Amino acid sequence: MRKSKLPDNSFYKKTMLPAVMLASCVFFSCTKVPEMTLEEIDAAISKSSDDFFTATVSKPWTENTNIRPGTVGGIWYDTIMGDPKTFNQLIGERDGQSSGIIEMTQDSLIDYDFVKGEWVPRLASFQLEPDEEKDILTVHFTIRDDVFWTYSNKDEKIPLTSDDFVWWYNEIEGDPQFQSSGYGSHFMAMADGSTGVIEMVKVDDKKFDIIFPRIIADPLLFSNCAPAPSFVYRPAKEAKGADGVKELFSIDTDPRNIPSCGKWYITEYTPSQRLVFTRNPNYWEKDSNGISIPYKEQFVAQIIGDGNTDFLLFKQGKLETYVPTPENVDDVISNQGNSYTVYNSEGGIGAPLWTFNQNPVNKNEPFYEWFSKKEFRQAMSCLLNRERIINQAYRGLGESKLDFFPKGNPFYNPEIILKYQFDIEKAKSLLASIGMKQDGDGILRDEKGRAVEYDLAIVSGSPVFSDIAQIITDECKKVGITVNVRQTDFQKLVEMLTATYDWQSLIISLGANLFPSQGSNVWPSNGNLHMWHPLQETPATEWEARVDYLYNEGKVTLDTEKAFAIWNEYQSLILEECPVIYLIRNRSFFAIRNKWNLSNFYYDSLNGAKTDFLYLEQ
Repeated sequence: MRKSKLPDNSFYKKTMLPAVMLASCVFFSCTKVPEMTLEEIDAAISKSSDDFFTATVSKPWTENTNIRPGTVGGIWYDTIMGDPKTFNQLIGERDGQSSGIIEMTQDSLIDYDFVKGEWVPRLASFQLEPDEEKDILTVHFTIRDDVFWTYSNKDEKIPLTSDDFVWWYNEIEGDPQFQSSGYGSHFMAMADGSTGVIEMVKVDDKKFDIIFPRIIADPLLFSNCAPAPSFVYRPAKEAKGADGVKELFSIDTDPRNIPSCGKWYITEYTPSQRLVFTRNPNYWEKDSNGISIPYKEQFVAQIIGDGNTDFLLFKQGKLETYVPTPENVDDVISNQGNSYTVYNSEGGIGAPLWTFNQNPVNKNEPFYEWFSKKEFRQAMSCLLNRERIINQAYRGLGESKLDFFPKGNPFYNPEIILKYQFDIEKAKSLLASIGMKQDGDGILRDEKGRAVEYDLAIVSGSPVFSDIAQIITDECKKVGITVNVRQTDFQKLVEMLTATYDWQSLIISLGANLFPSQGSNVWPSNGNLHMWHPLQETPATEWEARVDYLYNEGKVTLDTEKAFAIWNEYQSLILEECPVIYLIRNRSFFAIRNKWNLSNFYYDSLNGAKTDFLYLEQ
């Protein structure tokens, strides 16, 4: 199923890893100052960090939040990194930029309230019906009566129906000829080792069921999805099959002919220049005065291709918001005033990760032999100097991520932490245990005499990732390993991960596992984003087979005590095998223009920046 969690302004948050930087005067002042000890540097970082937070605003979303009704009007200016490749829902599945744009015209069945810790209705209400005798579970959905597909250039209103979920699920996702990325989520492991099918069944125009062939612990997580306009896609398939579906809504389509049931219409696209979204006045979610949100009349996204342009545009007053990067956070915070306000979050729940390619398509490469040994991966973890990364890349505003589940996960266990923390001597011992030793020139060589050297790919244009990569290079050099940093376009990085598999090691951000069974395409061995070796027909290693078993058992275990035991082993095993090595959780800042009434603005790590209820000051 196409999981769709649609946070505010989700697609145009370009900075995947917002971080903060020490005030430039600490290290870069032209004034001659006495040399500082490490203790004095640490103290300066701490003081500067404190100054950043006293100079900014903390305003997280809470259970007692009240929204003040606003007025419609105004244009919201922001940026996106690149052009969409399509407006077609099927093709857009494999392109993050395109899918994020398409999501602006959609909504999700349900949503998770992180404050209350419960699922809440959006497009549909829901009811769970477990049948313990048959060991099946049905989720009954009833679609709202006030949701319509509409167009920006005509008055037609087409009710949202069950077909917009069921037909797509069965006829597009469920048809192998379409090669949908959601196809694998239609199946689940059964108790006897066989594979069960998750069915979606139409009851009537407003009701449909999702039937799980086995009772699972969090069915709503696996039920959530976004609709597709079946009245458009169905005739195309009936007329020309898969080709007909894929021909719809190409990049040359007049975007005003794309229907929306979400907050926005796509009303203009000028390649390499901009996208324009116009407010949908028919959107179902309304304020206490009956006015549909958002209040902003238009959303204009300039296509920039370079994240560094954001800061310049924001300084020129041409953007509504900005997430400061390490090199300019002091500038942004110091210069706030009548023009804008800077907010801070209490700390990220996710962290970027470092991973190693173990795909056997590279079995003739030396790095494949090294990376396939857990002792090597554990040694790399021991060479990861997180404290140095916190001080240099995050300027003291971060903490080491040594756990697997974050604190918000119901099965978080503070006693389960990574054993392979920064320790150069332990790294040397682990490397020696697999026949790797330094020669007379200090170069680390494997048991075949080959110098240990590999590439580290990072997304281009990220100073934080560049700093991290340089620190990894420096620490690895201390044991004789050469690491070559390769800066790579993000879309190219995704292509390497999911299609070509021609990478060696890389750093990337995937988000956080707020639910234990999240990441169904990442952690099970058959997942298409099981980064180190995706789409395995059968588990390649014993430990991956065990992870698969624990993941599937955890999903269907309702007894909390038994579930804890399963998820504890699951976390411990992944942290022991080190297929991925987490880095740092950081704190972040968010600058926003004061021309908007900020009484309805909230910012925190779980909910992000809540901007939908902003309206212009009168």
